[in-house]
Amino acid sequence: MIYVAGQRLHAHQLRGATFGTRWRGYHPAQVDALLDRAADELDRLRRELTTATTEAERIRQALRQWQSRHTGCREHPTSPNSRWQQ
Repeated sequence: MIYVAGQRLHAHQLRGATFGTRWRGYHPAQVDALLDRAADELDRLRRELTTATTEAERIRQALRQWQSRHTGCREHPTSPNSRWQQ
């Protein structure tokens, strides 16, 4: 498995990763278990990112709608106690 800088890593790449074996190498089952956990975490984080991105876009659109509805609503208070006196 070769990771190329700048390319996104996907969960399926972790799950499908294979490594050569050596006489004094890592325990394959432990490596596989860690890769599975990392892949699950990557999937979870991608789902959260998608949800957050969708929510941010919804909020941006709601703000734009609110701003367009309230563009001409700026009143200048005439109360002597107003902080926004002219």
